[in-house]
Amino acid sequence: MDFPKFQRLVEDRTGFRTMENPTASGEYFSDSCGDMYNFFLKVGPGAVIEDISYFTTGCGFGTATCSLVVDLAKGKTVDEAAAITASDVEAQLGGYPEKKKDYPERALEALHVALGDYREKVGSGTVPDYAAMERPVIQSAASEPSPSPDGKLLIKLH
Repeated sequence: MDFPKFQRLVEDRTGFRTMENPTASGEYFSDSCGDMYNFFLKVGPGAVIEDISYFTTGCGFGTATCSLVVDLAKGKTVDEAAAITASDVEAQLGGYPEKKKDYPERALEALHVALGDYREKVGSGTVPDYAAMERPVIQSAASEPSPSPDGKLLIKLH
């Protein structure tokens, strides 16, 4: 296990916040330890997860695991996020102690509930079918550098 990374994840808590007006959300409650995990999603054109956050009542391992899920899911499509596995999460931390091996499954269950909420809302017409919308093309503002009259390369920053 990458303990320094675990410590950073617990201290930084990437994505730890409730989200105003999420496109979808999902909650999972662990009967085994009483932890609650809740993910919030903003989905945009192409069904891309543009923003994702979480709230948990869990310990440091719950917080670290949810932060890893945020990192893995952000920028992916809903279908790509649904394909994230417990092994994918575990690999990001270099493994989990034996007593904490079920944390990736817990966090992913909450993510899957949020993804299901999104799909239900699309099915009912509550939210647009973002998958049917094209992803926006982002064009770089930088142009090709060109040599100046004295032969030096000029790079313009905007």
